[in-house]
Amino acid sequence: MKALLRWGRERSSSMDLEAAAAYARKHALYALVVARGDQILYEAFGDGVDPDKAHPLYSGTKSFWGPAALRAQAEGILSLDEPVAASFEQWAGDPWKRRITPRMLLHLTGGFGFGGLGASVPSYEKALAIPPRSEPDTSFAYGGIQLQIFGALLARKLAPLGMTPQQYLRERVLDPAGVRVGSWRVLADGTQPLPTGASLTARDWLAYGRYVLRERAPLSPCFEGSRANPRYGLGWWLGAAGAPPDLVYASGAGGQALYLVPSASLAVVHFGKSNSWKHEAFLRRLFTA
Repeated sequence: MKALLRWGRERSSSMDLEAAAAYARKHALYALVVARGDQILYEAFGDGVDPDKAHPLYSGTKSFWGPAALRAQAEGILSLDEPVAASFEQWAGDPWKRRITPRMLLHLTGGFGFGGLGASVPSYEKALAIPPRSEPDTSFAYGGIQLQIFGALLARKLAPLGMTPQQYLRERVLDPAGVRVGSWRVLADGTQPLPTGASLTARDWLAYGRYVLRERAPLSPCFEGSRANPRYGLGWWLGAAGAPPDLVYASGAGGQALYLVPSASLAVVHFGKSNSWKHEAFLRRLFTA
């Protein structure tokens, strides 16, 4: 089954939904949902899957924090370009740490190394104590440490309001999006991590994608890369070979993905359980010339 979609006024492309679904089935399909606007174009689930059961997003959770940070900036709670050291005295004497901003942390360019995911997510306190490995804003390093530092900052900024980062996210972003979180992992100190930990149903992940598409103008800084990595925004990957040029996506281990094509109001949710999943291989099958 193919559906003709148009990207802009001149370029056209089509989707081969069955080819994309066949690839998903070969890689431990849990759920695949393709929607344009309010219309579901395709929906499939793995054998024995309960569509109403929440599934872990893993690092797809990172995609929540760019929108949350922009909302906090609009409300005067923080600035994406303020020094984090202004809120943490112990950072003030470090020549690299005192230059780090929330925008760098969300871009994963604060200078911290790989790590801090899965069972290794550090507490806020431990994350703040980790030394950078390189000069800020010069290199990109994927991981969870920088999101946890951002979480420590946001938690401190929200303390006068009596809110945690997750409570703020829910009230300012997820509730308006119509998204229900099935569960969120809890760390040993009782806090919830920012780089990973949320579980959603496929329909709720889709609702988040539709919200991001609706709010794409105010959320546009989420889809701007950095000098160190032009392909990564504020928790979102930007572009992929074989896909429409404005595609952005959230990505988590095991094949979790939320693909968005703003020019076509298109949202694609994939949940899986296979580390062999390749985004570009799937997208080449989904989008045809």
